[in-house]
Amino acid sequence: MTRPILSARGLGKRFGGFTALDGIDIDVAPGERLGLIGPNGSGKSTFVNCLAGEFPRHGGTVSFLGQPLDGLKPHARAWRGLSRTFQLPRPFGSLSVAQNVAVPLRFAPVRPDDVAARVQDCLTRVGMADKADAMPANLTQVDLRKLELARALAPAPQLLIADEVMAGLSHSEVDQILDLLLELNAGGTAIIMIEHVMRAVTAFSQRLAVFVAGRKVAEGEPQAVLATPEVEAAYLGT
Repeated sequence: MTRPILSARGLGKRFGGFTALDGIDIDVAPGERLGLIGPNGSGKSTFVNCLAGEFPRHGGTVSFLGQPLDGLKPHARAWRGLSRTFQLPRPFGSLSVAQNVAVPLRFAPVRPDDVAARVQDCLTRVGMADKADAMPANLTQVDLRKLELARALAPAPQLLIADEVMAGLSHSEVDQILDLLLELNAGGTAIIMIEHVMRAVTAFSQRLAVFVAGRKVAEGEPQAVLATPEVEAAYLGT
């Protein structure tokens, strides 16, 4: 069996007396496409924030590339190869598209002379090379999502967490982002997709995990997982 690029064991998180995550076990293989779904409040975003270092966990372990992530700040995890997008794109409004992508590179192990080339590569990969000089206020919703992805690609991640990057997009725009994520994955980047657009999740995922009330209730091949009675009852409402 291939050694996981990411391994979470018994991951727990509490907010006061509320248990947001209750003993989550998940592995992600190198180059894998993992879909993560569940109702609002099921713990998906909390799980992502614990992986990325935004939240401290209250139990369990997380390792990446065989090493524990204990004590590492979010930016350190990103430059180790674990990067993520955010549900709400919040680019720096006074900076151009290219300047937004360059911001994380100014505080990273990248030579100043290489920053421009890295920015250009990230924008090319998301199809925004022709909008490098545009300002965020002039971007469409789908281009804001692409800019968010470009910023997440700046550290050259081995694992990318795409957190609801299709929210609020039209059918054709969802297809654009889906094709983009599949292309990034084909280049070797493992991706965890957290999403509510079910047709995109099932088209993208090689494996699907379902969270309900802070627990992982199902995991496996997408169509088989979606057909289980517990998932139908808790997530699909049938």
